Amino acid sequence: MFQARTKADTLKELVTIVSTLVDEAKFTIDKEGISLRAVDPAHVAMVDLKLSKDAFDSYEAEDTELGIDVAKLDQFLRLAKAGEPIDLIHDEEKRRLNVTVGNTTKKMSLIDTTGMSEPKVPNLSLPAKVSLKIEEISQGIKASESVSDHIALTATADFFEIICEGDTDQVQMKLSKDQLIALDCEDKVKSLFPLEYFSNMMRAVPPQSKLDMFLGNDYPVKIEFNISGEKGNVTYLLAPRIESGD
Repeated sequence: MFQARTKADTLKELVTIVSTLVDEAKFTIDKEGISLRAVDPAHVAMVDLKLSKDAFDSYEAEDTELGIDVAKLDQFLRLAKAGEPIDLIHDEEKRRLNVTVGNTTKKMSLIDTTGMSEPKVPNLSLPAKVSLKIEEISQGIKASESVSDHIALTATADFFEIICEGDTDQVQMKLSKDQLIALDCEDKVKSLFPLEYFSNMMRAVPPQSKLDMFLGNDYPVKIEFNISGEKGNVTYLLAPRIESGD
């Protein structure tokens, strides 16, 4: 059993974060809230998301799993205006999720979750932590998109830097320690990442959000941020691009 009501913004936020990596996902639902863990088809990136029942106007649930086509849900949610209430009801008999926006209801067939294994979050010990507002790096990422298909993230004790280097052009964005919310890094670390993935993840982060970014040398980057007024949290992991002789 699952039925809930929430604001369109909350659901849109959640769907945007997930649909950045996957079109279909298994949502684990219990009396405390909703959680999800998924890896993209290429096994390059992972999302780990938790949304408390407090993010909902009303929430009733028993332990269940719902396989949802997030691409279809995303499309339907575009009908909803900001702040508009959305009702979600699990029709167990017909194996559907009924989503109501205003006077319109979409009855979505659920996906069989039997083959959807839940990925394990790797235990990473990353030496550098950078805390900043999403707005601080958005400009640098946009500038990089026309230059190359990969981006380097570097942290030192004094600054955080992104560099995107193509065949002819280079984009560099550098933030000193006093321009960041926090910087905890003893020795210089640097890793290279696929720009398309990194850019899509950053685009999915809600405006005004604070990011905690954890880095190492040629290690995955771990990106953490809150959603729904801190009633939910998200972790993205992105594997590095290792270049021989780099």
